[in-house]
Amino acid sequence: MRHKHRIVVLGAGYAGAYVAGNLARRLSPADTEITVVNAEPDFVERLRLHQLAAGQQIEAYKLTDVLAGTGIRLRLARVTAVDLERRVVVIDADGDGELSYDTLVYALGSHVADCGVPGVAEHAFHVTTRPAALRLRERLDSLDWRGEGASVLVVGDGLTGIETATELAESRPGLSVALIARGELGARLSAGARRHLRQACDRLGITVLEHTSVEAVEATRVLCTDGTAMASDATVWTAGFTVSPIAAASGLEVTEDGRIVADDTMRSVSHPNVYAAGDSAHVIGDNGRSLPMSCASAGSTGRQATDAIVGRLTGRKIAKSKLDYPGNHISLGRRDGILQPVDDMAQARPMHLGGRTAARIKTGILKISLWGIPHPTFGLPTRRRRLATAPDASFEKTLA
Repeated sequence: MRHKHRIVVLGAGYAGAYVAGNLARRLSPADTEITVVNAEPDFVERLRLHQLAAGQQIEAYKLTDVLAGTGIRLRLARVTAVDLERRVVVIDADGDGELSYDTLVYALGSHVADCGVPGVAEHAFHVTTRPAALRLRERLDSLDWRGEGASVLVVGDGLTGIETATELAESRPGLSVALIARGELGARLSAGARRHLRQACDRLGITVLEHTSVEAVEATRVLCTDGTAMASDATVWTAGFTVSPIAAASGLEVTEDGRIVADDTMRSVSHPNVYAAGDSAHVIGDNGRSLPMSCASAGSTGRQATDAIVGRLTGRKIAKSKLDYPGNHISLGRRDGILQPVDDMAQARPMHLGGRTAARIKTGILKISLWGIPHPTFGLPTRRRRLATAPDASFEKTLA
């Protein structure tokens, strides 16, 4: 008896959960078996973890509820390796520590990178996971309770750093918040958006240190390359992100930073039965440039991976999604924000939208992106697509 075509999705973040849910919508369960592997039991709204750290209540959605009714199998385990030759994923579960696959979707995302700076791992906080955000929140609660105007340093002026600094300053006005920028604050934004950002920092009482690099993080201070030392009761590191080394260790073709090199259908260029989506993927967008790590990229790469898998397994033409990056949506606390569109070359357009309207739009975008994750069966057709051939033969076809 031939087995069903086994699809294993690694990671249940924005990209992985989207791909798994939509494959379940579009492929017949008579022919396919979909398994999602995730280390945590919850779907994490990573885009809102800075709010969680600031003290706001952010609901954690149980993956068992998110995937209910889809027929998707959930394995709560940490991926430790991928054996490409045997088509097996090795997990750290007790007993059954391997999962066989016919098609693999690699969507393990990214995590904080210390950038080689001593002391980051030991002393800095970050907001790339829910436990990390709660750890920072606990620390900030203790500083609030102390009531001595404690200092918080946010290192890194990318979108995560800007959103974290402004959220903390607004939600915890008793703290002294500083933002360390390697170059000019908001350098990738238009001139008008940079002015708006600076005005927001001034309004919230954030001290901005531009053209400053950090060479070490200690328990109570940060050492800068110019020789200055800055006192810090809580240092939040947002200066870099990296991906898991598992893809590189498996033998997949990866970039220098470890992301899987994929073609324009999100298929690995070295292993045709592996697809990548989200931050784990390196793909050239429609503008000829690599898509950045972002939620927007998770959406476009996830859609394309889904379309490619469905098309190839069912013998249909593969629908092509736009692989582009439309712009930056930045929250500056709960009542302010910036929407910065970019052009075809990913450069900021001259105009931007700022203020409450931008904040409301950003909130709407987050709600829409979240709503689609726990409702993968919305509009589920009564008849889903069967595989073009027997599952085993279909798999062999993907290797051609």
